[in-house]
Amino acid sequence: QVHLEESGGGLVQSGGSLRLACVADGLALKYYEIAWVRQAPGKEREGVSCISSLDGTTYYADSVKGRFTISRDNAQNTAYLEMNSLEPEDTAVYYCALDFFTSCEDSTKFEFWGQGAQVTVSS
Repeated sequence: QVHLEESGGGLVQSGGSLRLACVADGLALKYYEIAWVRQAPGKEREGVSCISSLDGTTYYADSVKGRFTISRDNAQNTAYLEMNSLEPEDTAVYYCALDFFTSCEDSTKFEFWGQGAQVTVSS
């Protein structure tokens, strides 16, 4: 019954920008921590960013801090990841992940996951 629909992925040149969106259906987004998790070929899933359901506190991996911005629009049941100054190292499948009123400590273990959006950054 829970469905997360991602959009906004694609191919971009180094230095470019993309905005990922995640629309949630079957739940009220306001009660959930929202994370973006990426997986590059041959690597484990890596938590990129997370935003708290309680007060909107945000978390960013060191590798993306200052370049990526996570946000949420609870009224629209939508989460976003604005990605700027993209680098080839950012190439991965990006997943929207949710968990109910928890912490952002380990987003790779969140309960609900989107289908993944491919982001490819060329050099």
